[in-house]
Amino acid sequence: MSESTGSTLGTPPSRRLRTARAGTFVAFALNGFVMGMWIVHIPAIEHRVGITHAVLGWLLLFLGGGAFAGMQVCGALADRFGSRAIVLAGGALCSATVVLPGLADSPWTLAAALLALGFGNGCLDVSMNTQAVQVERGYGRPVMSAFHAVFSVGGVIAALIGARTLGWDWRPSATLTGVAVAGVLITLALVPCLLPPERSAPAATGPETGETGAAPATASPTPGAPAPAPTAKRRTPSQVWVLGVLAFMLMLCEGVANDWSVLHLKDVLDAPAATAALAYGGFSTAMTVGRFVTDRVVARFGRVFVVRYGAGLAALGLAVASLSPWVPLALTGWTFFGIGLSGCIPQFFTAAGNVDPASSGANVSKVAGMGYVGMLAGPAVIGPLTHLVPLNAAFFLPVAFCVAAFCAAAVLRPARGAATAPEPAPTEA
Repeated sequence: MSESTGSTLGTPPSRRLRTARAGTFVAFALNGFVMGMWIVHIPAIEHRVGITHAVLGWLLLFLGGGAFAGMQVCGALADRFGSRAIVLAGGALCSATVVLPGLADSPWTLAAALLALGFGNGCLDVSMNTQAVQVERGYGRPVMSAFHAVFSVGGVIAALIGARTLGWDWRPSATLTGVAVAGVLITLALVPCLLPPERSAPAATGPETGETGAAPATASPTPGAPAPAPTAKRRTPSQVWVLGVLAFMLMLCEGVANDWSVLHLKDVLDAPAATAALAYGGFSTAMTVGRFVTDRVVARFGRVFVVRYGAGLAALGLAVASLSPWVPLALTGWTFFGIGLSGCIPQFFTAAGNVDPASSGANVSKVAGMGYVGMLAGPAVIGPLTHLVPLNAAFFLPVAFCVAAFCAAAVLRPARGAATAPEPAPTEA
């Protein structure tokens, strides 16, 4: 890589690369903040529109459908025009459309608002992850997980600000309008900090090196003019589809924790509402803290290690929570479930983005899209299962998914000739 953007192991990153990393942090925090502000205003918006919880559940499918569509459309556009341009479009669109649910006055207008917000969220999600892959490739060491941790921090900031504005009885439309204006301005300020599009050199062939492989210098993408339009449609590598299936399974597990952890303690263990809330609090805190430290673990032991033993720890934690008759032990299980899952998903995005740098955006969009479907499927899958088995027994489906990820973790090893970010050889046997 050129000195202006690249970094190799043992070489300090250039100022340009450090600036791009900071800008990518801002993009992730902005995404978490904007979506968090929508989430904290859901009860007020539901009351304004006059709908039931059941109707809201159906309307949220528009949010998910819009996000999935945005990911698929903008993944290809990121490969064509560079992720920086799509971060600009996605960040501005996600920020601007967050005000729409606050203005909705009927189920149909709320559905349209959620569809638009979901599309903007999907565009920003896939483009910022594609930019993160490019930044990590430049650094030559793992940095992806910290970006995902900052996304969670953005959500925490939204919860604090949203609680304050709701306490002041601000209308959702007024608060979300302020969020929209601030988000657009932040997007305009951060985009010049990001890395320009890459021009990919022909993929090198040769033996794999280490767990993730360090491609020869000729395989490294070179910053410069936008990548030329492909002359033929690229076939999606099978490794990307496997990564997508794993992302589906583990993000379904995350969705289960988001929607069912509190109900588990309240309904199965008869915990008070305040105590039951600690289940999700422990899980989400563990997810955030775990992602801040995952990059160091990846650098020391490799990506396969993180996914294999992270998924194994998650399976053990959820099994303990499910079987425990004691609230403190169940809380410990949910916390370990979060620690185990915390570092897995970022590794799938990194691996997908490096399978073929020329199709990085498209490949990341497939993995992110399948993962997002899994996140939405969590509540839908567990709910019907509770008609057949107790809630804690239904949790053994996500336990099985974690075990499957444990067994399939070797898919993180790069295919022959993949141009990946270098990392130290793993120390695992």
